[in-house]
Amino acid sequence: MDTRTVALRLVELTSTGQDAKALDELYADGIVSVEVMSDPEADAQVWEGIDAVREKHAWWDSVATVHSVEVDGPFAGSGSEVFVVGFTMDVTMDGKRNSMREVGVFTVDQGKIVKEVYLGLASQPQSES
Repeated sequence: MDTRTVALRLVELTSTGQDAKALDELYADGIVSVEVMSDPEADAQVWEGIDAVREKHAWWDSVATVHSVEVDGPFAGSGSEVFVVGFTMDVTMDGKRNSMREVGVFTVDQGKIVKEVYLGLASQPQSES
């Protein structure tokens, strides 16, 4: 599959709640998953390998109640190995319901996703008065 086809399939699966199927079908065994934290002082979290990414998904399912997910994209160009997808999620975590927004930047090689980087919406630092 080319990058565009992988991107369209990922959006199709994630927008219908089939994340596990997306992992099985579209992700390389050696996938690297990176969550860049919104807090500029925090280190990014990195998972390497399909089993680690499956564990990350299981953890998410155990701590978050996802009420809805809106998927925007994919944004992909001809001949590129990279595509971007926007996600807006209505979730409850730690008893608090809120909206989360992020984009995923995905890299494809030989028809499989080999790297994903999730970026949250950057906010302006609070000024001290």
